[in-house]
Amino acid sequence: MRQRQQRTKTGVRNNRIAVATVLGLMATLAGCGASETKGPGVTLKLVAADYGDSKKNTRRNNWDALVKAYEKKTPGVDVDVSVRTWNDVDREVKEMVAAGEAPDLAQIGTYADYASADRLYEVDDLLSIPVQANFLSPLAGAGKVRRTAYGMPFAASTRVLFSNKKLFAEAGVDSAPRTWNELADAAGALDKAGVETPYALPLGPEEAQAETMQWLLSGGSGYADDVGTYRIDSDDNVRTFTWLKNELVDKGLTGPTAPADLNRADAFTAFARGDVGMLNGHPSLMRMAADPGVEYGTAAMPGIDGRDHATMGVADWMMAFKQNGHRDEIGDFLDFVYSDENVLSFSREYDLLPVTSSASDAMTADQDDTDLTPFLDELPTAELPPVGKTSWADVSAVKEQIGRAVRPGAKPRVVLEQLQQTAMVADRAE
Repeated sequence: MRQRQQRTKTGVRNNRIAVATVLGLMATLAGCGASETKGPGVTLKLVAADYGDSKKNTRRNNWDALVKAYEKKTPGVDVDVSVRTWNDVDREVKEMVAAGEAPDLAQIGTYADYASADRLYEVDDLLSIPVQANFLSPLAGAGKVRRTAYGMPFAASTRVLFSNKKLFAEAGVDSAPRTWNELADAAGALDKAGVETPYALPLGPEEAQAETMQWLLSGGSGYADDVGTYRIDSDDNVRTFTWLKNELVDKGLTGPTAPADLNRADAFTAFARGDVGMLNGHPSLMRMAADPGVEYGTAAMPGIDGRDHATMGVADWMMAFKQNGHRDEIGDFLDFVYSDENVLSFSREYDLLPVTSSASDAMTADQDDTDLTPFLDELPTAELPPVGKTSWADVSAVKEQIGRAVRPGAKPRVVLEQLQQTAMVADRAE
């Protein structure tokens, strides 16, 4: 009953906001004069990450337009948006919270620590029922801590296998591989044709956890089991990294840079130069490759045996802090943020995938978005990292270590067992 009362529909929140505005206006008129007051209303503070790569497409522009439209329809509520770079935004929000100056809203990469510390509103207490029910299931599920939703998915992507069509043709490879053995054969043919990097395997510290998870899933496993218990050193995962080391790395099929030293950004840049035959990539790689004229193909990530396996999904998160109150105003603003128009506008601007079912359906049906179809097809069944576990922040440090598993002379099982021990210690401390 409590949730039903709190989660009345948007119109109730609008009524509350309108009442608050009227009462505030009456108080102002009864006071010492309009010149001595800033006027009625609430200002919500939002800290957001910047997805743009230039002043022209900075996220600041997108937020300014959205906020202007919201404030026009909602007198009495202002939204102050501060856009920060991805290099700084998580740290800066953490510092704000520690200083007792939490924003009302933060759109960043992680939410679990704040939820576990009871700093966040539950999603049930914010969004109207139709908006909350519209989130894609894998994303909604990943936004929960102990079965309660705190994180609202804001941006999503999946991974697919990119291939350079010109290099494939020169190597005599007719189609994208569907099994690991076919991938190794294609990499061997590319190598014989003189391709510098037949398969780019970025296990450097920038984002190795993503490349790792995609390979673990294609091998039939992952970081954790269905109940959230870490299983980094499972037999399936050991088999996966043993295969990578023996069949790709040791045979010189992953290029001149050791996987442990290769970052995702550098791998993407090399693909856009035409130096890479294959690699896993997300939607932004399409634009990077197309701008210099690289013709590419996309396909589902090959599985160990050719059967369909889950692909990796990634999401960034919106969260609402309780410190300043403003629950009703926050909820009303978020209902507006997650309208189809706004979700689609943001997703299209930054080559990301919609986080809601209705916007995803609209993008799938739009001929102008057909290049995103392979990614959209993967999203409904994608598997996300265990971001709802507070220990994941420590466990994701796998990105600093996993590259050791494929170094010359390394034993993948030993490295994975060490990472599993780190995960178990972090999990016990959760």
